[in-house]
Amino acid sequence: QVQLAESGGGLVQAGGSLRLSCAASTRTFGNYAIGWFRRAPGKEREFVATISWNGGITYYADSMKGRFTIDRDNAKNTVYLQMSSLKPEDTDVYYCAAGPSAVVSDDYDYWGQGTQVTGSS
Repeated sequence: QVQLAESGGGLVQAGGSLRLSCAASTRTFGNYAIGWFRRAPGKEREFVATISWNGGITYYADSMKGRFTIDRDNAKNTVYLQMSSLKPEDTDVYYCAAGPSAVVSDDYDYWGQGTQVTGSS
């Protein structure tokens, strides 16, 4: 019922910046909290950040605090993840997900296909 599409990934030198976008197909986008997760080859999925339906609540994983910022534009059905001071350790496929509340677990109902972020040395 809800389709999510991530974009904005790419190859970035260490210390650089990227902004990822998560675009949704539904007109009820404003009813959903949106989370960002990432997964490296051979590793478990990792929480990155989440934002409530109205943007009033945000939460970040400790390693992302001060470097990543999540925000949303409900009029455009889009959530953004602004990433700065990127490190090689940030190399992952990044996924956005929609659910009923802004939680740090993977308890979301809809998932995008992912976008690749590669941080070079």
